Amino acid sequence: MEIVILENARQVCATAAGIVKRALKSKPETVLGLATGRTMELVYEELQEADFSQAATFNLDEYMGVGPEDAGSYAYYMREHLFRHVNLSQERIHLLDGMTDDPEQECLTFEAAIKKAGGIDIQLLGIGENGHIAFNEPGSSLASRTRFKTLATSTIASNKECFPGGEPPRHVLTMGVGTILESRLCLLLAYGRRKAQAVASMAEGPLTAMCPASALQMHPRTIVLLDEEAALQLKLVDYYKLAYHQKPERLKYPT
Repeated sequence: MEIVILENARQVCATAAGIVKRALKSKPETVLGLATGRTMELVYEELQEADFSQAATFNLDEYMGVGPEDAGSYAYYMREHLFRHVNLSQERIHLLDGMTDDPEQECLTFEAAIKKAGGIDIQLLGIGENGHIAFNEPGSSLASRTRFKTLATSTIASNKECFPGGEPPRHVLTMGVGTILESRLCLLLAYGRRKAQAVASMAEGPLTAMCPASALQMHPRTIVLLDEEAALQLKLVDYYKLAYHQKPERLKYPT
């Protein structure tokens, strides 16, 4: 796990977008795993000029019982923040169907589609305040596959703003931790002091299902991009800064 500490959220998002842009340029058929939420909005803004004509995408998760035209759905989020702004063909977009009558089959079909695409090259990730990645809440199996999950009360509370006037759904479909770990590169972003405890548990705490993001310690290539506030509780913060500062310029990440 490589931890890169930057000054602010704008730099975090610009660096993440730069990594994706470089991948798309060197391999136009790159398969991207996409995340949603406030953390990713600036990333997608930065990517609106990129060439997605040969790329394919898979989204991490979706609410159950929420259709793609609902403003709270992740299908709607992706359309508004990225898909309608770029040259990505509809048949290359893969979203979990929150309106499915057969969640188990939907998840199996999604896993098969990832395999058919050759696997995910870059998986974008945020991290929840309780250490979840995608919607793999604390206690999730670190070998889990795409499946139906019930959300934790804290996650529901943090998602309320996406459903003004109503309660957020309690159930979701989500990529599993095991599915995420099969991505060739995991690119996790976090900014703000509210994420500091989760980041410290993920990077420097024990490998445990109580912090599903800690499974990334086992991944052969994970890049964690943080702002100063998200890095506040890291014990080795000085080392992380030194290690990145001393990297050869050609190995540093574009912005």
